[in-house]
Amino acid sequence: MADPLPYSHLERGTLLIASPDIDTGFYARSVLLLCDHTPSGSFALAINKPIDMEFPEDIMKIEENSLISMCMGGPIQSNQLMLLHEYGEAPDQTLKVCEGIYLGGDLNFLQEILEKQLSIPLRLCFGYTGWGSGQLEREFLNGGWFLHPASVNLVFDTPPEQMWSTCLRTMGGKYATLSMVPEDLSVN
Repeated sequence: MADPLPYSHLERGTLLIASPDIDTGFYARSVLLLCDHTPSGSFALAINKPIDMEFPEDIMKIEENSLISMCMGGPIQSNQLMLLHEYGEAPDQTLKVCEGIYLGGDLNFLQEILEKQLSIPLRLCFGYTGWGSGQLEREFLNGGWFLHPASVNLVFDTPPEQMWSTCLRTMGGKYATLSMVPEDLSVN
């Protein structure tokens, strides 16, 4: 049986999975959620680069909520906080990335979620990744990224350290084989 055709749509809600050719730096084994893609450029958040950060207690008690995780969203404006969540009834400034995944809200929104003790997964992303006009398309066509539709399960339920290999295994065929490539090729 032939492998199914690979997913090849660069659009909001697509996961960008780094090919094994990207083997150094921030993007090595990264999984990015494409949040916007237009002819003038693209914007994505890395969702599998966890960071450990403490917030002052008077602001919020994030450490106590297992549904909240923090990650480095990208190297651009790394002090800027962006919220990925499943809360479809969020404030007006929220963007629907794909079914069940939303981007937006502020610290007041985050405080509200915590105070109401809503069981909503949240990913706090610091920074983002961006591309100019045509740049992401060129990187994709040059084999830098594999594409897969995002899902709530992959974005919020998959542990960050397993996300890259899980996404590739989900894609099947040659991608599943690539998921087994060791991080350190000298181990091979």
